[in-house]
This record gives sequence, structure tokens and C-alpha cells, in this order.
Amino acid sequence: MGWLKRLFGLEKPQNAQVNPTPQPAEQTRSATPATTETVPPERVGLNGEYDQSGLAKRVALAFDQDNQLDDIDTLWVAQTGSTVVLKGKVPSQDILQKMVSVASSVNGATNVDTSQVTVG
Repeated sequence: MGWLKRLFGLEKPQNAQVNPTPQPAEQTRSATPATTETVPPERVGLNGEYDQSGLAKRVALAFDQDNQLDDIDTLWVAQTGSTVVLKGKVPSQDILQKMVSVASSVNGATNVDTSQVTVG
């Protein structure tokens, strides 16, 4: 079972991308007419739409796309703002370093928290 399916119950969307182009977000402010603003990088979903968990989903997609990481089912991915949070257990320090590297490469990730990961 892939990361997206296990963590979010999602099949990979057809056009899903790890680093999609953000779609404009329409926001209306009471004092000004409607303005167009871009979605913050950590909130960009799999297809460029706004998604509260967009960064975590795109990291999960990146893990799905890496053959070394696609069968680890003892780790979870979350996000706190632009920080990717990894939780659980990994088989080795090398795998953890690879995961941090992959997660860091996803647009919008400013930090990767591994304080809740055990190795072994």
C-alpha cells in the first residue's frame, strides 16, 4: 500500500505532482474588492489547489515515487506549517537520512522534524 493511500486514504490523482504550480486563491476582504493571491507553498495540494495538508501529501507522494522508500509502513508524515513532521519507526539511519533529503526537496518544506522517529 502506498503512502498516500495509507496516510490519507487517497489513490494517486492522475495529474498529481510533488511540486505543482500553485493555483490562484480567491480571497475576499471586507475593506477591499476580491483580490487574487497565490496559495502558500506549504498549503499547495497535489494538483496545485489549496490543501491544508498539501505539504504532507506531496511528501507522501515523493516517498511513493522513491523505490527505496515505498514499502516503509511504520512511519507517518504530518506537517506543522512548513515543517514536515515524521513520526514512527524506520529500519536504519540511512533510510531516515534519505527520507529527510526527499522531504526537504519538496517545495514549501522549510524544516524536517525527526524527533518522533526511532531507528531500528
